[in-house]
Amino acid sequence: MSIYEQFLKIPATCISDSLKGLTNMDFTIKPLKETYKISGPACTVKLLANDNLIFLKGLVLAKPGDVLVVDIGSYQYNAIAGDFMIGAAKVLGLAGVVVDGTVRDSAGIKETDFPVFCRGNTLAASNKVGIGEVNIPICCGGVVVNPGDIIIGDADGVVVVPQDRATETLKFALKKEQADRKRAKLLESANATREYINKLLLKS
Repeated sequence: MSIYEQFLKIPATCISDSLKGLTNMDFTIKPLKETYKISGPACTVKLLANDNLIFLKGLVLAKPGDVLVVDIGSYQYNAIAGDFMIGAAKVLGLAGVVVDGTVRDSAGIKETDFPVFCRGNTLAASNKVGIGEVNIPICCGGVVVNPGDIIIGDADGVVVVPQDRATETLKFALKKEQADRKRAKLLESANATREYINKLLLKS
């Protein structure tokens, strides 16, 4: 099982805790559907507002399994993509798209059942001028993303795992998930739950 598949099975909250919450994208970047989950290496795209031609370049340069991460400076009036471009991302085998901006044709995108994380949806289309770059360091949702960094997202949001911290982050996240599962069993008993809460109160 690849490291991306392993991360996909872990709640993004556990991964966030592993990185002390320092690499979480802005909380307004959420999946169009709560059931969407992503995990994969970043293919980064830097765009100007109201110009999505380089988004298409990113689609063809990205490798199957990549997550296309788009920095458009939180601009939201014009959509970075609609259902056709997102459908193309699915056909090309990408793992998902994360946009620090908006999309349109949201109903059509949901029908593709392809994971899209963004700040929301809008009506206006973008122009195609062609200013921008692919596979450079970017800032998306307030977090620096380098090509190849691991992008994990679920209903709670998106977290970035730097390439050089992937192994240690996975190890910590697995331990955190196991601890959370063990703690959840306390809820089966009121006395055990009360005892656990009291211990936390004593420590504070």
